[in-house]
Amino acid sequence: MSRSEPRTTPRIERRFTGIPVCDGIAIGPVFSAAEPAALFKPRAIAPEEVPAERDRLEAAILQSRKQLAKLRARLGVLPEEAQAEIAPLIDAYIHMLGPTRLTRGVRRRIPEQLVSAETAMAEECEAIARAFLAVSQDDMSEEYRASQDRRAEEVREIGRRVIRNLTHQPFRSFAHLPPGAVLVSEFLRPADAALLEPARLAGVATDEGGADGHTAIMLRALGVPAVLGAVGLSGGMRSGDVAIVDGGVGTVVLNPSSAALDEAHRAVTQFARARQRLGRLRRLPAQTTDGVVVELQANLELPIELALIAQAGAAGVGLLRSEFLFMNRETLPDEAAQSETFRTVIEAMGGDPVTIRVLDWGGEKDIDSLVAAGLVPELADSNPALSLRGIRLLLRQPELFEAQIAAILRAATAGPVRVLLPMVTCVAEVRAAREIYERVIRRLRRAREPLPEPLPPLGIMIETPGAALSADALALEADFFAIGTNDLTMYTLAVDRGESSVAHLYDPLHPAVLRLVQFATEAALRMRKPVSVCGEMAGNPRFTPLLLGLGLRSLSMNAAAIPRVKQALRGVSFAACARFARRVMEQPDPQLIAELVAGFHEK
Repeated sequence: MSRSEPRTTPRIERRFTGIPVCDGIAIGPVFSAAEPAALFKPRAIAPEEVPAERDRLEAAILQSRKQLAKLRARLGVLPEEAQAEIAPLIDAYIHMLGPTRLTRGVRRRIPEQLVSAETAMAEECEAIARAFLAVSQDDMSEEYRASQDRRAEEVREIGRRVIRNLTHQPFRSFAHLPPGAVLVSEFLRPADAALLEPARLAGVATDEGGADGHTAIMLRALGVPAVLGAVGLSGGMRSGDVAIVDGGVGTVVLNPSSAALDEAHRAVTQFARARQRLGRLRRLPAQTTDGVVVELQANLELPIELALIAQAGAAGVGLLRSEFLFMNRETLPDEAAQSETFRTVIEAMGGDPVTIRVLDWGGEKDIDSLVAAGLVPELADSNPALSLRGIRLLLRQPELFEAQIAAILRAATAGPVRVLLPMVTCVAEVRAAREIYERVIRRLRRAREPLPEPLPPLGIMIETPGAALSADALALEADFFAIGTNDLTMYTLAVDRGESSVAHLYDPLHPAVLRLVQFATEAALRMRKPVSVCGEMAGNPRFTPLLLGLGLRSLSMNAAAIPRVKQALRGVSFAACARFARRVMEQPDPQLIAELVAGFHEK
């Protein structure tokens, strides 16, 4: 090689492992869209500068709100699933820039601490974020811990946006992303994900991020193969590199060999065929090979998820969590507002049943409207999982309970509805709740309000050992059961799966948990009361044969899990599942049970 010829380093295949976020295989040239750092120096101001800093702050807030409104208007070009995921987040950002604790705190810091607008914004955002994270350390739920982490990041993200506008610093741009490229970045924010066009993008891989954040949720909704948390990836890539992103196993290969490329192309074909098979299941009946029909329903967090439920072919909503009505607002929703929202869901289901769980507040859940109304304490109890939550709060605050029951009854004229009581532990709670339920019915009849016929049945969640062991007595009082295996496992094993030191002990296949599920199921069946499972076990196809064998005919899960669960149940006979369940229930060792479940096949 002559001195005039450039030296090039050979491109060597490199593999990175991260967190699988969205299933699928992506192959394409890498594209990096680095975000310019939003730099500023904390700055003190003189008293006479306060009015000018306030004006700067208000201008930046207004500009930020306009940007977010423009971003929200752009959502129409995205798939419905993506719109359903990102719209509430953008609405939350816009809400935070209104008359909220955040903006009040920033406005107060400027004159009280004599600091610049960007300094006040950064310090207030960090204070609120740390408060969220401090509460989450004591929480008894991995799901809630993840939600607090997301809320902290939401506050920091809106702060960064305002600070960029205060300091006139540019935002990340994807305008030059070539078609078929793999986006590789150190991190990706939810608002960035909203700017992506899935039709032009092959895949996404980042150094940072996790499976539960808003960015991950957005990428899943976009259907883009994605791996997050692949440490060192962005620093190891060069312009012109080719990448393979496997969103199913969480690997990224830079500069793949010919053999790796051939394998990836075969995987792309196999994945496409598997998606087609699952898509065809939507119109097929959910029944076993020997003709036993199983009801597959969807859990619903927000009404905007209804499109996902329709696409999955769910036979109704098995669990509508009503907490969303009370969150991200400063006042309680009135009876009319609740009724209108419930009616929207019921009508959208077109005659399929909807099970509405009344407010399940726990001391660990931060719902500002309840705090503002003086109905719950501002700070969580020292042990929120064992304190005032669920039905206990509703019976202590009957006005809150009555308003929600009335809203459900008024909406139930639009289609079949069931009412579900959370965290029941004894017969007395069911009787007290039914008295309130019947009192509301009498009130509405006196007011000549139209009511559904028949009236919605009143059921209970079985999510504590006390409720499961009292299931035979509770079945005399309740119209149906819904077994919540997440909390049931936690309470039975005294394990917080979000606590790293004991998370390995959280096991829904523990024989104690399975016996409680079995006892509650059999108690309901003896009394000919409907019974379903609505915890995470319901959405895991590996558990489907066992749940069927225990006698369950109704499963409610995340809408995305329905096709795979349907595929699992359509490949087994009920008779084989019953035999299998008997073998499992004879085992005292969780490890042996796990091996049996993993190795299930029809004899």
